[in-house]
Amino acid sequence: MPIIQSVERALQILNLFNEQTTELKITDISKQMGLSKSTLHSLLKTLQLHGYIDQNPENGKYRLGMKLVERGYFVVGTMDIRQKAKGWLTELSSRTGQTTHLGILDGREGVYIEKIEGKLAAIAYSRIGRRLPVHATAIGKVLVAWLSKEELETLLIDYCFTAYTPATITSAEALRKTLALTREQGYAFDNEENEQGVRCVAVPVWNHESRVIAALSLSTLTSRVNDEELASFRQQLQEAGLQLSRALGYPG
Repeated sequence: MPIIQSVERALQILNLFNEQTTELKITDISKQMGLSKSTLHSLLKTLQLHGYIDQNPENGKYRLGMKLVERGYFVVGTMDIRQKAKGWLTELSSRTGQTTHLGILDGREGVYIEKIEGKLAAIAYSRIGRRLPVHATAIGKVLVAWLSKEELETLLIDYCFTAYTPATITSAEALRKTLALTREQGYAFDNEENEQGVRCVAVPVWNHESRVIAALSLSTLTSRVNDEELASFRQQLQEAGLQLSRALGYPG
């Protein structure tokens, strides 16, 4: 597998720091890396721009940035919630025969971090790690519905409303209305908006600060389920979402 040299060097810089060496001068980094200061300057400025490296204003030395803390908490939190959610996802999938997912928001997209395949509704296109358009999926709508107004408007700047099917939401105004309804109801539907022949329902997962940190979803084939059955699945999903939220410290 080919190695991208600039990425390799950037990672090597990050690995120079440890408990004993919390700050380094550019001359120290240059000696340890065997690179010129001019080459290092570009790498350090790029890392600094993205928050992975910081520069101490008092002495000019470089140190690790807070972005690493943020991503670290993200990974730890993801592992914890995935472990806790798997039991509810498995039970719900077993009871209904449908496919269940756990998803989180990463930037402008949702991401599946857990999936339990249903015996009656195998959803071939979904997989752990798949990224999801927030405007076209139930899980995506839930993940952004409780963002602050400022956070949502930032997300919508230059957002691409790709039309995956004739039913896909294709405007910011239509999405805002749908998100308002999602907050009011406490759940969201995807009625063949991302994939024709597939319907989904999703509910929020809340943490101890009453903040939405993930979403549970249930996906089924349109040909296999009527509206009454989907409503029953939604109720069961809401109960699972509430139980998981309480397991994470949600006071509601």
